[in-house]
Amino acid sequence: MIDTAQALLAALSGVAVGFTLGMVGGGGSILAVPLMVYVVGVKSPHVAIGTSALAVAVNALAGLANHARAHNVNWRCGGTYALAGVAGAFAGSSLGKAFDGQKLLFLFALLMLVVAGVMFKGRGDQGIEGVVCNRDNFPKVASFGFGTGILSGFFGIGGGFLIVPGLIASTSMTIYRAIGTSLVAVTAFGLTTALNYAMSGMLDWGLAASFIAGGVLGSLGGTAVSRRLSASKGRLNSVFAVMIVMVAVYMLVRSWQALAA
Repeated sequence: MIDTAQALLAALSGVAVGFTLGMVGGGGSILAVPLMVYVVGVKSPHVAIGTSALAVAVNALAGLANHARAHNVNWRCGGTYALAGVAGAFAGSSLGKAFDGQKLLFLFALLMLVVAGVMFKGRGDQGIEGVVCNRDNFPKVASFGFGTGILSGFFGIGGGFLIVPGLIASTSMTIYRAIGTSLVAVTAFGLTTALNYAMSGMLDWGLAASFIAGGVLGSLGGTAVSRRLSASKGRLNSVFAVMIVMVAVYMLVRSWQALAA
């Protein structure tokens, strides 16, 4: 059983995660894992990863519904990416469960810095409207999906902050369309990872429920902000990159302190 304070902190954390998912498609797990560990107070990094994976998956589904209503989801590209990545997510999460929790957090933060650099470098790229997925680009989309799935499962994340640049690189779609489309894969990857962790008893269902409740509310506001920012060239990419760097630095410091203790 969780106490009232933990449930409230989990719900507030969920609002932040849902808002981020709705706004930039990624960043949900970037926030969810450290919030579970450092704010909600989950002592086991593995339980925090498993619980946040489920919460992010359900919150991503809520964000996906919002983007779908705005006609901002490329279902064929998103489905291809997600199907290829599910197998990778299961394999990656199986490996991640056997890896030291604090080392996982440290490596996770390093990966975030790399992705932030890539996103910031491409902040001026507007992408191509009306991109379609067909026989010509299917292998590229599927290979990016599988690779992202492995990393998503290993680090116990929905992987939106990897999926958005992956979709852009493999299809050249605009970042706003990639954000909406990425939520298809975020949902699939998160559910796959959560199921794998739940099978090993590494998931707190009560905290997940509180987190999800807050996240559904947050996703509504995040989607509205995303629509406004999409009109400004490069602004979403810059917001995405800065957010990742800030959280990554904090995680590096905290995980390094834990490893050195």
